[in-house]
Amino acid sequence: MKLIDRFTKKELSEFMGKCWMTHDGMWFYSCVRELGIEKANQLNKAAISSLAPIEVKRFKKALGIDEHNIETFEDLKIFFTSISDILLPDFMNVSCRFPEKNIMHWEFNDRRCFAYNGMKLLGVTDQYECGPIFRIECWLRCLEINYEITPTINQCISPENGKCAGTIGLFFDQ
Repeated sequence: MKLIDRFTKKELSEFMGKCWMTHDGMWFYSCVRELGIEKANQLNKAAISSLAPIEVKRFKKALGIDEHNIETFEDLKIFFTSISDILLPDFMNVSCRFPEKNIMHWEFNDRRCFAYNGMKLLGVTDQYECGPIFRIECWLRCLEINYEITPTINQCISPENGKCAGTIGLFFDQ
């Protein structure tokens, strides 16, 4: 039996997500060791920025919407919820929901953000610039959706706030 046949869809998503995040974490760790936290943050954001348009294009194609834009809140909500099972496996400890029109809310549960947990192991939580929320920002930019994040995220807010949670206000032309 092939390895892929041993997994349910959910188990496969968890397994591949852990592999992907371990690679990402080890890449970041190597950058911190070689270049320092400031340069690692800069390179991480550059990688996320250059990855976002590729991801968005792939998501849209996989969902059969590669020929038109996501122009309404409902379009975005469908798009995001359709990809979240693959991109937000349980081990990431996050929930994303849409509590009202033009609002997206995220919250990392009591086990905290997977990225925060990794940065804690490296001892750089006070200097780490948030990658997960920056990635969502990059997707929104690629989709040409105006937004406002509350609270403003640059460095990891978990050490100061005791958790990571917030809202993204979404602004559509219609």
